[in-house]
Amino acid sequence: MTAKERSLDLISFIDKSPSPFHAVQEISRRLEQEGFVYLPETEAFPVVRGGKYYTKRNGSSIIAFRIPQEPKGGFQILASHSDSPSFKIKGENPFLEDGNYTRLNVERYGGMIMAPWLDRPLGIAGRVIVRTEDGVRSELVDSERNLTMIPNMPIHLSRKMNESLSYDAQKDMLPVIGGPDAKEHFFEALGCSAAKEDILGMDLFLYNRVPATFYGMEEEYVGSARLDDLQCAYGTLEGFLAAEGAEKISVYCVFDNEEVGSSTKQGAASTFLADTLERIWSGLGGDSLSLKCAVADSFLVSADNAHAQHPAHPENYDPSCRVYMNKGIVIKQSANQKYTTDAMSEAVTKKICQVANVPYQIFANHSNIPGGSTLGGISTSQVSAVSVDIGLAQLAMHSPYETAGTLDTEYLVQFIKKFCETPLHMTEDGFTL
Repeated sequence: MTAKERSLDLISFIDKSPSPFHAVQEISRRLEQEGFVYLPETEAFPVVRGGKYYTKRNGSSIIAFRIPQEPKGGFQILASHSDSPSFKIKGENPFLEDGNYTRLNVERYGGMIMAPWLDRPLGIAGRVIVRTEDGVRSELVDSERNLTMIPNMPIHLSRKMNESLSYDAQKDMLPVIGGPDAKEHFFEALGCSAAKEDILGMDLFLYNRVPATFYGMEEEYVGSARLDDLQCAYGTLEGFLAAEGAEKISVYCVFDNEEVGSSTKQGAASTFLADTLERIWSGLGGDSLSLKCAVADSFLVSADNAHAQHPAHPENYDPSCRVYMNKGIVIKQSANQKYTTDAMSEAVTKKICQVANVPYQIFANHSNIPGGSTLGGISTSQVSAVSVDIGLAQLAMHSPYETAGTLDTEYLVQFIKKFCETPLHMTEDGFTL
């Protein structure tokens, strides 16, 4: 694909992924198109050499893996996340009515920038849990239309609005869904097949409905919702699927709940990855000791987007470790281990980039501004492999509408493809590759 075609496919992927549950559904669809077989966690994994498989947890996290005919060494692992900052509908009866308007009771999910959520068309997507004769079942729902909006105050009645922006999440950020009878048709508007009295639970999120677009004189930028981290989830998936001839077992992971700390059964801090690696190894006839040796000979790439330098605020960025859109893979450094990159994993990553003809750049936070963290360190607390944290440069991280470079998604695909194809093996003082 050309870089533009790749970015168009990324937009299609994001459009089909308005919630973490939908993102995992779309990833599953793409895996099955490539012949991957689903293995539920509730059963043993009947894996064979040469097989391609995937498993899911909670419907919002997914791990796929490909086993060579003659696997050598451990695992080469990719990790990203399915969730983005949003507003989650809360309560059993989330409708707030005053006789004229009906609003939804919501709370913040993750560290979003609140102001851009106002005055733009929003949809609602996620899952509902429905009563059945045999128990309960999960059903994905999506309004697939502009269903709600969070209105701003007019400046005439809030004269200091442009001097400082401060929003009360419980008061100012509640979306209007209609008039006094709006709640009667709410679940129908989401496409739910069940009667509302049979809905026993819900995980529903607001999402931005403004279409993704290219902009710039040469369409060098992509504007879209949920680029953090669906751009990396997509890019690592496509690179993983394109790779051929790997010696090691390739593992593709997308975890939920990174934006709220990952400490859930489906997050990077859970046993999901460790459990899956153990199931794979056991299914191939390995024991616990040889699995420990295999993990020691493994390498993990944690992929989560990075902060491109903002043109209006260079003072907030490190004076030399600045990164820019359309200039390739971002390798993240952090002395306090917010990122897992060390000299060894950085060197391996640079060499693979050079072989793949993919540009790279180094990011570090301003020493007085701590910045954010990501899932690399959380993942390696469960699976202690050598790890690097990478990403793609973007502007307006955690806004409902972010910006990335048109060239960069294809750079990530090519890097991941080469990473999966490269036989990385640990030695006493380094890696062979």
